[in-house]
Amino acid sequence: MTRQYFGTDGIRGTVGQPPITPDFVLRLAHAVGRVLRRAEVHPTVLIGKDTRISGYMLESALESGFNSAGVDVVLLGPVPTPAVAYLTRAQRASLGVVISASHNPFADNGIKFFSALGTKLPDEWELAVEAALAEDPVWVDAASLGKARRLDDAAGRYIEFCKSTCSHNLSLKGLKIVVDGAHGAAYHIAPDVFHELGAEVVRVGCAPDGLNINQGVGATHPQAMVDAVRAHKADYGVALDGDADRLQMVDSTGRLFNGDELLYLIASDRMARDIDVPGVVGTLMTNKAVELALQRKGVAFVRAKVGDRYVLEELERRGWVLGGEGSGHILVLDRHTTGDGLVSALQVLHACVDSGQSMASLLEGVTLFPQVLINVRLRPDQDWKTNQRLAKETQAVEAELGEDGRVLIRASGTEPLLRVMVEARDATQARACAERLVEAAKGD
Repeated sequence: MTRQYFGTDGIRGTVGQPPITPDFVLRLAHAVGRVLRRAEVHPTVLIGKDTRISGYMLESALESGFNSAGVDVVLLGPVPTPAVAYLTRAQRASLGVVISASHNPFADNGIKFFSALGTKLPDEWELAVEAALAEDPVWVDAASLGKARRLDDAAGRYIEFCKSTCSHNLSLKGLKIVVDGAHGAAYHIAPDVFHELGAEVVRVGCAPDGLNINQGVGATHPQAMVDAVRAHKADYGVALDGDADRLQMVDSTGRLFNGDELLYLIASDRMARDIDVPGVVGTLMTNKAVELALQRKGVAFVRAKVGDRYVLEELERRGWVLGGEGSGHILVLDRHTTGDGLVSALQVLHACVDSGQSMASLLEGVTLFPQVLINVRLRPDQDWKTNQRLAKETQAVEAELGEDGRVLIRASGTEPLLRVMVEARDATQARACAERLVEAAKGD
């Protein structure tokens, strides 16, 4: 059975268009409630959200749907996605629910779920929910209806959790840190985490109005952070996305470090502390320079499909704890069950403070390969996999690059596009090879 509504990270879309409408979301919560009640007589779910104006509407629809199925609801208000994962586990709730479309603009929204352990739920659970959605609702009687209450100190509990993920001795005193909350879920939390650890905090993107989430700020628009670090002569900059599960950082010079570099830095720091790092999981898009640098340290490196869900699955299969993507989704599974921008930032800062070195120093010898990515629009009847010219050209380019580069060709999951990516030590060579592949892709 294929999933009709669930994508790789919950259900997402444009507000007011199916499935992100209040009537569907009410039905969704009712269906989820019925699935929960098969295993538990009176379940409790936690609901958190980011700062989109549509969050109010969807929150009330979820609350009604769950209550109608006999499920109690605890409202967390605006908190990061990883905060919902943590609080679900800490509060011994049956399920965590997040209302967010992550790094998307305010007109989009979505619903995603965490298990009682704060982990992603399996495909089988999502299929059970979709099957329940196809059935007629079964309203519980008045005496069995669920109740709703608010957890007033949700933000404070999560702040304490974030601080607990690094050494009790970590102090950020004497450091000035720019914190960009993307006008999103961490706007009132991220600055306090760094402030309570002693840092002087400069706030950027911490004034949400319901419409400005991710707008020109945050991890997807890091220039605002870079400019603020230079203007305020700060030591570091930390930029999160709208639901605070991804991260970008800069140093005092304004140099930007992406998720690939930060993942390597965390792994390398652990090895310097004599902590075993058996392997690291990246994705098909992880920069080859990081793979080679890890291999030089004797650390196995495995690529998963693009998406933190697939990185997590690979980590769990291998029993490893470190993985991530260049976009800034970083998984540190012995600190949290899911990707967490704040927890990852603290891991990086801990490495810098303890070693007395800058991020650039800790990444010395890791120079990212230039990547050239070109999108090729496909005709409706075009099957790129049977394109013999493209196959031969790919083989020729791979032979030319050898160990000094790589080729990745994949179809977009949402548009009729072929994504052609070439990585090489030399930017000119990468561009030339990519353009050769694009011409071959067009000419089948």
